[in-house]
Amino acid sequence: MNTDTNTGFGIRIEGLRKRYGESDAAVDALKEVNMTVAPGEVVGLIGPSGSGKTTLLKCLGAVIEPTAGRMTLGDEVIYDQGWKSADLRALRRDRIGFVFQAPYLIPFLDVTDNVALLPMLAGQPNVQARQRALELLQALDVQHRAKAQPSQLSGGEQQRVAIARALANQPPVILADEPTAPLDSERAMAVMRILNRMAQQYRTAIIVVTHDEKIIPTFRRIYQIRDGRTYEEAGQGIEP
Repeated sequence: MNTDTNTGFGIRIEGLRKRYGESDAAVDALKEVNMTVAPGEVVGLIGPSGSGKTTLLKCLGAVIEPTAGRMTLGDEVIYDQGWKSADLRALRRDRIGFVFQAPYLIPFLDVTDNVALLPMLAGQPNVQARQRALELLQALDVQHRAKAQPSQLSGGEQQRVAIARALANQPPVILADEPTAPLDSERAMAVMRILNRMAQQYRTAIIVVTHDEKIIPTFRRIYQIRDGRTYEEAGQGIEP
């Protein structure tokens, strides 16, 4: 099993701001966001609708540009009063893993190729990318579904494959947006066990945006976001 690990800060956000519009029509979606997530740590991000969670995730994912502040992923400053990467698509592909509420697997590719696709796009030889995919599928206990089509998988299996895909390029950061929302309690806890185990094994910093009250007690640290500002608090840290 490939056990290469990530180094650096994990995630560090300092004074992040995002303003939409100008002058009297301006809206500050993020006013002062400060956050750190260590390599190997899974942190919860919670808050009411409209509080800025989605905007923050889009900034971290290099989907929209902040107005001010600084963001560090792993050992790389990606934003400091402007993007530091000339190729944001490559940044998203190579440095950030995404897990969504829906798995978004490609229906005409089998499970192995769904996981191997990103490394292939990054230039890895096909054989190496598929070997990496098989290692991750084994770690997530879905190796027996390696040749299956996404439509043949259960909901829990699809989410495991989506997590494997997020880890495929060994990113220092994974952003998980409501990853347990469609799952029952048992499967939701299984996903949280997997995320915690993968974070520790690969030294990946993971932020989980959630409204799911079933999983909130599993976080050791939580960031509340209200009115565009973050507030850190201790979580219960109950084993999922």
